[in-house]
Amino acid sequence: MWDEIGDLQLRFLVSQGLRPDHDLLDIGCGCLRGGVRFVDYLNAGGYAGVDSNPSLLEAGYDLELAQAGLTDKLDRSALLASDQFEFEKLGRQFDFAIAQSVFTHLDLNRIRRCLAKTAEALKPGGRLFATFFEGPADASPFTLTTHLSGIVTKSDADPYHYLIDDFRHAARGLPLEIRRIGDWGHPRGQRMLEFISTQTTASSPT
Repeated sequence: MWDEIGDLQLRFLVSQGLRPDHDLLDIGCGCLRGGVRFVDYLNAGGYAGVDSNPSLLEAGYDLELAQAGLTDKLDRSALLASDQFEFEKLGRQFDFAIAQSVFTHLDLNRIRRCLAKTAEALKPGGRLFATFFEGPADASPFTLTTHLSGIVTKSDADPYHYLIDDFRHAARGLPLEIRRIGDWGHPRGQRMLEFISTQTTASSPT
């Protein structure tokens, strides 16, 4: 579903107000499935991607961006290899961020770290959109949940499912407001959350 989900990400963010002059942080960007589309849509230099796998970033730049003729719109330094969400190394803040199929593979402590780092990386009023598998509200901690395409999720192992209250807990004390969007047309049934920065002044990257 390379093209389908890549196109879906761009359409969704544009529907949420993403403009070509905005700065976008792509968390867990992989080899730029969505990134190729974002780089094409945004003004030159408006995109930055972070992933824990350096080889995927290399493939994204050298193959995907090169084949699309877009390397002149993105400096390689805008692709950061980090498994600690070290967004401050990019040296700037962002209007939008997206984490497509990231929280589905992280435990709650890692999600909290991601949210804390993203809160620092967003401009005042900036918005993070993150997908997740939603578990049944009345389920026990050991319930398995089957989603579209037959994907089975768990509360304590990858792939994970979560409740909205889990994310409220993870974001507690952070300058983020949470809004559930829910169904956004993902072919495997991942739901969407929005985290809005409530900071009133920009913070300096550390």
